[in-house]
Amino acid sequence: MAETLVITPRIAIPLAELEFSFARSGGPGGQNVNKVSSKAILHYDITRSASVPDDVRQRALAQFASRINNEGKLVISCDTSASQHKNREECIARLKQLLMQAATPPKIRKKSKPSRTAIRKRREAKAKHSAKKASRRSDWSEE
Repeated sequence: MAETLVITPRIAIPLAELEFSFARSGGPGGQNVNKVSSKAILHYDITRSASVPDDVRQRALAQFASRINNEGKLVISCDTSASQHKNREECIARLKQLLMQAATPPKIRKKSKPSRTAIRKRREAKAKHSAKKASRRSDWSEE
């Protein structure tokens, strides 16, 4: 594996910034699951990392607030495999996917305006509905 994790051309994270811890997993593995710490937990200090541009960091902090702990570290865990190595690789893949998601800026919404035909049809429908209601009314003052 390379010394850096390349997310986009702008973002490359040195693997030294990634902290891993391992725990016992409840996933697949049978009786071995009680002996081996195969669950991988990735801690990435996104608030202090110089590898992530500020705009991407702000979007990531907003989008993934539930995954960030009190220390400002992004926490990703994986226990899908019985192999510690595969779970570690899966954590890295998930980090890459999350940062790629945060790296794409949101699309700016352009206000739309209804067409002249749509406005005309709406007004005609309102006038027709109003005329229908008016025809049901009777003039009570004549009685």
